[in-house]
Amino acid sequence: MPLQISERILALGNQAMGELGAQFAHIDAVAQENTRRVLEAFQDHRVAESYFAGTTGYGYDDLGRDKLDDIYAQIFGTEAALVRLQFVNGTHAIACALFGALRPGDVLLSAVGAPYDTLLGVVGAVDKGRGSLKDYGVEYRQVELRHDAPDLEAIARAAASPRVKAVLIQRSKGYSTRASLSVEEIGEMCRVIRSANPTAAILVDNCYGEFVEPLEPTHVGADLVVGSLIKNPGGGLAPTGGYLAGRRDLVEGAAQRLTVPGIGGECGSTLGQNRLLYQGLFLAPHTVAQALKTAVFAARVMELLGYETEPRSDAVRHDIIQMIQMRQPEALKKFCRGIQMGAPVDSYVTPEPWDMPGYDCQVIMAAGAFIQGASIELSADAPMRPPYTVYLQGSLTFESGRLGVLLAVQQLLGEE
Repeated sequence: MPLQISERILALGNQAMGELGAQFAHIDAVAQENTRRVLEAFQDHRVAESYFAGTTGYGYDDLGRDKLDDIYAQIFGTEAALVRLQFVNGTHAIACALFGALRPGDVLLSAVGAPYDTLLGVVGAVDKGRGSLKDYGVEYRQVELRHDAPDLEAIARAAASPRVKAVLIQRSKGYSTRASLSVEEIGEMCRVIRSANPTAAILVDNCYGEFVEPLEPTHVGADLVVGSLIKNPGGGLAPTGGYLAGRRDLVEGAAQRLTVPGIGGECGSTLGQNRLLYQGLFLAPHTVAQALKTAVFAARVMELLGYETEPRSDAVRHDIIQMIQMRQPEALKKFCRGIQMGAPVDSYVTPEPWDMPGYDCQVIMAAGAFIQGASIELSADAPMRPPYTVYLQGSLTFESGRLGVLLAVQQLLGEE
């Protein structure tokens, strides 16, 4: 069946493209710098064909796996890193980091309000079953945003408590309506926290933010960054997994939570997947740039139609997520269905809201991805609650992302 887009929608897309030259040039410049940093790390660690061989069973002496840890550490400017297929998602990697950094009686402080929905059960803010930090005697506190931005004074006061042993900063907006944090903002938060509490570990949920800017949070004061390999750093090729990079003791603590004390990162077979992890990382700066161009294009097209977007199409980006206020539940569903129609996989499927595990309301997700749940591939999802905001992210190529956005607009306007 031919992929048909109306002349009106194509003209709208062309109008948007004509206004985005400066934004695209900035994205390309950042991708160039990040590619240089990744290539330099590969060459410094003398990456060779032999690194791509996988291990089975326990995974002892996996040279490729261990060298990839070193490469991530260099790219993120840290003492150590842990890159493992055994992390089932970003939430799992963040949970391991928190359990590794905290002990009974400690306090975990979230610096920018409540964390992403799936972490609420981890910290024990909501009851999602046994095994939360709360069950192990770790208290959870949070500092609310002030005018949708970090409240530095309140963060300093809250972090000053000697019982605060870890501070969590979520870089991306998640399902909130605040702006995502820039690396510069995170650096300022780190300075405020460090001044108030020199011993507290500063952990950054880095999901959706890797390679969007020339620097990462660990370059400006964060003790640990954590993320998912099926988002930015996997470059669309990593089949699963997550990573941590930061202070050696924090990385080792997370590794022992992932496996067991005494084993930590020494085990973990790679099952022949090392090549994809290396190649995905190498492609990541370019792939992230494709996703950013798609997000900017989507923002401008929707702005031309009168929709409210965050960030605006002319704003500097700090993650790959594009927020669009759809206003009505039916409009939200139509947009997601159009994104699904533009997918290379499962394009014939109609996404519907459902009770997704870890969320407090129904969620609709459009994602026709080669890797299940890979939000570095073009996808759109939203909680089915006012103000019915859709969160668009990803695209392995801008060309396909552009088509997906135009199909979503066509569905929204009913011009099939």
